[in-house]
This record gives sequence, structure tokens and C-alpha cells, in this order.
Amino acid sequence: MKAVSLSRYLIEEQRAKGKIPADLRLLIEVVARACKSISSAISKGALGGVLGNVGTINVQGEAQKKLDVLSNEILLEANEWGGHLAAIASEEMDDPHPIPHRYPKGEYLLVFDPLDGSSNIDVNVAVGTIFSVLRCPEGVTEPEPEHFLQPGVRQVAAGYCIYGPSTILVLTVGDGTVMFTLDRDLGSFVLTQDSVRIPEDTAEFAINASNARHWDAPVKRYVDECLAGKTGVRGKDFNMRWVASMVADVHRILTRGGIFMYPIDAKCRDKGGRLRLMYEANPMALIIEQAGGAAHTGYERILDVQPLGLHQRISVILGSKHEVERVALYHREPQ
Repeated sequence: MKAVSLSRYLIEEQRAKGKIPADLRLLIEVVARACKSISSAISKGALGGVLGNVGTINVQGEAQKKLDVLSNEILLEANEWGGHLAAIASEEMDDPHPIPHRYPKGEYLLVFDPLDGSSNIDVNVAVGTIFSVLRCPEGVTEPEPEHFLQPGVRQVAAGYCIYGPSTILVLTVGDGTVMFTLDRDLGSFVLTQDSVRIPEDTAEFAINASNARHWDAPVKRYVDECLAGKTGVRGKDFNMRWVASMVADVHRILTRGGIFMYPIDAKCRDKGGRLRLMYEANPMALIIEQAGGAAHTGYERILDVQPLGLHQRISVILGSKHEVERVALYHREPQ
């Protein structure tokens, strides 16, 4: 069977289903090329002099790694000149990045976390890039932060690239979730899994157990039931997994099922949660839902949340549909 490249897949989606306008196709290809450059830099590790901190703090209040800054620069430089974008927003920057006036502008807004899980870089654990594409509101030529504040259901595309033993691009354009693996000999992403489906039931959960003392009652109830195993109300044993890289944890769920939880708790309640709605929760929620899973805050569907700020944080519970629904049910029941 002939290998299907990312470009061919996007063109066929454009021709056969009309799902992807030509400029959106080209935008996704540009993002994918940027991810290849980031993958190359990460693979060199200490040999490339890219490990360690740069001594600065980003808008999230986090120490910036050298690869955080480099990945952000790669994505900005790759995307600002193509003519497909009206503006760019990055988790690493306070405000949106305008398209320089010397370049043509397009009708899309690109949102990204240039390097998710960067605390794992120095210990050689998988990290990734997460991105989301929105339409720029009609008539807006100089987008401001408020023009990015669209609920996740209005995303026209979302994806992530995981830099692990192999580099894999996961993508949805609203027509299912697909995976591409970077063939370094060919220099291109090749389709390796079409129509990804997440099992509705699972025996794995992912959560940062060190925060157990801060959890709200519904989350504590769910985890306690999982830990009770066959002797508890669930009547089966569960395994716990936690990578501390959202991309890696979500990729495992897409591959074999599971539930990922970074819920709001007493430790992060004043911030609204731990993960960013625009850069992490929304794109991952679209990818998960398009693969048959569910994504929730505990109180509402993530994709229905109306963003109030560019760097807004939120509670995230996503993965196998029946498990997410169980956690949401516990949040609805009187405590």
C-alpha cells in the first residue's frame, strides 16, 4: 500500500469532502514543517546546546527553558509570512503576535503551546507542541486578544505533535482524528492511523496523585473507587499513569484508552484550574471528541466554555467516554 503523506491526505480531504479550504491546508502544512524543525532541535539534546533554562519567566509565571523559547520562535517565524493568518497567540507571550505589515494576511488565527511538558526536557521524556486554528471574525483586520476568545466548538482544526521515540502528528479538521508519523528518510509525515477511536471503557487513569489532599470530593471519590480495584464498587483493577506532559498522557489515551484529569482543586482554585483553556484544553478536547471520547470540566463540556481571557485556566477531565461521564455525574450529585 502506497504511503499517504500529510499533504496528500489534506488534498484528498479538500477534494473529496470539501472539509479543508486551500489556505487552511497550507497553514496546517506550515505548522507541520515547524514541528519537524522543533523535533530536530529536541533530538540533539545536549549536543545542540538547547537544554536548561534561559533565566526568564513567561506570562504563566513559569521558568522558560531554552527549548521553550526556541520552539516559540520557530513557530512564529514559520507562520507569520505565509499569508494564511491574521494573528498568532502563544502560551509563551502576553499578547497576540501581529502579522508584520510587509506580509499578506489571511483569515485564520493560530493558537499554540510551543512546547508542552517542557519540565521533562532535561530528563529526556516525551514533550510536544499543541495547536488550534480559529477563524478571524469577519471584518477584523487588526485582531486583538478578544477576537481569539471563541469557544472551542468553533475551532476549524486542532492538533499536537509528540516528540518521543518517534515524532507523531495528531490532527483533526472536524472529520475524525488521524495520526501521522515523521519518516525522517523521506522528510515528511506519513499517515499511520486513520479514524482513531478511543475505547469507551478503560482500566487506566492519569492524575497527579501528589495533589490528593487538595482534591474536591467528586474527584477523590472517583480515584478512591479506582484504587479499591476488584474489592470496590467498580469490581475491577485500575492502573494509574502520569507523565506530567499533557501531550504524552493524552497520546497514551488516544492509543489505548484511559482518562486524564487535571481538575480544579484547593491548590489552584484561585486561578480557575491548572491547564490553559485556549492552548491546551480546547485543542485536546476537539481531538478527543473527534476520536469518540469526551472532554469535560466536571460541570460542563470543555468545547462549550466561553473564554474570558487569552491565558484563562480551566479544569480538565478527558478521555474514555464512560469514565468522563462518571466523573461528571459525581460532580452533579449532592456531596
